[in-house]
Amino acid sequence: MESLVSAQELASTQVDLVAQKLKACGDELRIQVLQCLRADAFGVLELTQIFDTKQSGMSHHLKVLSKAGLVEAQREGNSIFYRRPIQKQRGIEFLVASQLFGILDLLPLHPDIERRMQEIRDQRAVQSQAFFNRNTDRFAEQQELICDHEQYAQTSLDLLQASVSGANARVLEVGPGEGRFLSMLGAYYKQIDAVDTSQQMLTKAKLHCQESKLKNVTLIHGQTGDLVKRGAQYSGVVMNMVLHHVPAPAQLFKECAQLIEPEGALVVCDLSHHNQDWTKENCGDLWLGFETEELTNWAESAGFSEDESVFIGLRNGFQIQVHRYIRR
Repeated sequence: MESLVSAQELASTQVDLVAQKLKACGDELRIQVLQCLRADAFGVLELTQIFDTKQSGMSHHLKVLSKAGLVEAQREGNSIFYRRPIQKQRGIEFLVASQLFGILDLLPLHPDIERRMQEIRDQRAVQSQAFFNRNTDRFAEQQELICDHEQYAQTSLDLLQASVSGANARVLEVGPGEGRFLSMLGAYYKQIDAVDTSQQMLTKAKLHCQESKLKNVTLIHGQTGDLVKRGAQYSGVVMNMVLHHVPAPAQLFKECAQLIEPEGALVVCDLSHHNQDWTKENCGDLWLGFETEELTNWAESAGFSEDESVFIGLRNGFQIQVHRYIRR
């Protein structure tokens, strides 16, 4: 009898959870917010800008969605962003949320909303690029406040080499910084491209290539999206400590998927999520690292499968995660 009562209570609870999610979607604005969060995280003020609405109203809608388990708060130092929840347990809640998100993702976004979302991304990009333009000469020094290049570079190279080899292999590094990793790539690959949005950083990388006599490296000023438009194709792409400077990380995964040949590899090295807010001001970080599940979700949505991961603990409390994803 006791087990029957427990089963009834469990069923009732599950029905309540399902009803709460469905009720939360019974509003056009909340549906559009969930659409916006498909591959992005936004703060309250950013969402009010996107939807041209009052902050109090947007806060109410986010509270309803949060209570229903359809969004979750992502704290980035003193700032709070909202995103779709990272599903770690695959129960009835996961099933319902997945079905809802799947339906919403089939619906087109209004062009004005898409335009305002891009304006937010552009604002973030300007902020990030302005930092690097101001701090070109102090880049290595500031990066070493978190970790030194030697603490992750060999791991990134090992993961890349394990999947990308051969005389015809062509490799792209996104965000080469001062070019130190290009020397490591240059010892193994004959065709290397490096793309960066900061002309100042590319100038540093060019100087490094000249001093190291690297003649197989092509430096490109621009974004991965520009390479997609050109129809560029690579055997492998590597991003070392870049993603937390990127205004729209999920979008970068999608662009990399378009650049990588089938069965090619994407190696991503970045920080695990942390609460060291000082990195925003001192290192130009837009994001305080990432949850592993978050990276996996973005990769799988873009058309990759997770292959191998390495985690590196640092004495200063930070943790580095290095992942290899294979293009399906």
